[in-house]
Amino acid sequence: MRRFVKRSTIVLLCVATSVTALATEESKEAERLEKATLVLNEIMQTPEKGIPEDLLDRAVCVGIVPTELRFAFLVGGNYGRGVLVCRRGGDGPWGAPSFFTLGGGSIGFQIGGKATDVVFIVMNSGGARKLLQSRVKLGVDASAAAGPVGRSAEGATDVQLHAEILSYSRSRGLFAGISLAGAVLKQDQDANERLYRRPVSSKEILIEAKVSPPAAAKPLDEMLAKYSPKGGSSFGTS
Repeated sequence: MRRFVKRSTIVLLCVATSVTALATEESKEAERLEKATLVLNEIMQTPEKGIPEDLLDRAVCVGIVPTELRFAFLVGGNYGRGVLVCRRGGDGPWGAPSFFTLGGGSIGFQIGGKATDVVFIVMNSGGARKLLQSRVKLGVDASAAAGPVGRSAEGATDVQLHAEILSYSRSRGLFAGISLAGAVLKQDQDANERLYRRPVSSKEILIEAKVSPPAAAKPLDEMLAKYSPKGGSSFGTS
């Protein structure tokens, strides 16, 4: 009897530990969503120094890599963890988030002690679909350029207007376009599985809209809807 009680206690402790670990991992994803919401709001609160509204209205997806207190290091440089949100169908309301990592190239998420946020907008369905690959090299697999800043995109260059991805960085309050050419974006499937509590692909989240935004993503969706309630272009059926 004592052995049975002891074994039962051990099993219960293992289950409790697993549940606690899972909750901790989920809280990391929720924290990433919260940070992304704050970054977007702070950037868009100053229209003359933010992402042009007409460009944001044309965008089908928005990616945000918030500053992290600790940075992971891999061969070839450091990287950040981000969140990507697309319009449902490409031209509908903002949908559920998908996580990714971004690194390599000339990115410095912390250069000279300066923490940096990175934001990018995906301008068409072709660019969005390319980001669904397990590994995407920006500037090679998908065209990318530093994005224009201001109330409108009137001063945008031809390269900017034809890029699939326009990117920005914010460091010490300064927001400016930054080139992500050479950077590598990878889907963070483990983080997605923790958030949705089941295996789900980035395509199912972003393109096929097979999952609903979780409660933790509601503030980010509301923030995106506030600054760009409608726009984009249809993903089509391809």
